[in-house]
Amino acid sequence: MRRMLAIPRLLLVCSAILATAAHAQTAGRTGSDPAPAVSAAGADAQALLRRAQTAAQRLAYSGTFVYQQGSQIRTSRITHLVEGRNELEKLEVLDGRPREYIRTNDEIVCYVPESRTLLLEKRVTQDVFPAIISATPAELAAHYTIRKGASGRVAGFEADSVTLQPKDKLRYGYALWTERASGLLLRVQTTGENGDVVEQITFTQLEIGRIERSRVRPRVADTRGWRVENAVMQGADLSNWSVGGIPAGFRKVREIRRLVIDTGLSEGTAKGPSRREVSQIVFSDGIAVISIFIEPASQSRTEGSVRQGAMNIVGKRQGDFWLTIVGEVPSEAIRQVASSIEFRPVK
Repeated sequence: MRRMLAIPRLLLVCSAILATAAHAQTAGRTGSDPAPAVSAAGADAQALLRRAQTAAQRLAYSGTFVYQQGSQIRTSRITHLVEGRNELEKLEVLDGRPREYIRTNDEIVCYVPESRTLLLEKRVTQDVFPAIISATPAELAAHYTIRKGASGRVAGFEADSVTLQPKDKLRYGYALWTERASGLLLRVQTTGENGDVVEQITFTQLEIGRIERSRVRPRVADTRGWRVENAVMQGADLSNWSVGGIPAGFRKVREIRRLVIDTGLSEGTAKGPSRREVSQIVFSDGIAVISIFIEPASQSRTEGSVRQGAMNIVGKRQGDFWLTIVGEVPSEAIRQVASSIEFRPVK
């Protein structure tokens, strides 16, 4: 099973380190579904979502948050600034091996101190908490019932909540808590079919407002002698792959091919980095993401499936290819997607 879980390294590098599932940025509407009628209470709930959507991108803030996925708990710190049209962000992993991710717009530099390596990446998805919503509330309302929830306190701030109840069994529900004054997202709980919390991420300490620019600089000031690895990424035409079982409301938002760099540190060793080419197809309904990773088949991998918190993963061989299907959707949905993938060779 460990071999099957050797997911393409880009899931663990830079933007996907938090595994809040990849919340991909959609272009325009996520679908052609007509917008349902909205009650006054529903309109208030949608207004809270709109505020959360913009606050994460436009505000200056710095805070520590905890991510709980099953029995695993991870702590990180994020600092976010806006200078003119530029977003500056620093994400620090506070548990385990030290990592820092410095983002300027879509350019990300990952600092790996133990191997003295800089990994240069492009942001593939807009997925880092608290900036997790990429669809408009009206688009989400086609597949979720949106309601205003309870009020309370989160990380010392007065907060209001919004619940997203799925209209089918192929996606999870969500409870989102937003800071009352600014609208910034403070907590996200992912809920299963019975309403139980299967995953959550929450700020435990937060500053909103004036943040000094020095706080988005890397801790390592001198990287002379460090190895620089560039994870080259480019758009790809993957139209010879078809996926017939994508749940309603999920739209294809990205097809890319990239050079994936494995630092050799994931198993506790200090081997040099290895590289391989991986293709990726990304689908999103505006809050949840399903990704299909495609690469040449390897005899050393074992087919299977596993669940990590809200994330379900399937690894399977298909002809000469190895597929890894990853999504923050229920196991029924990920199995449906995995069994519907077909490859049609170019004639």
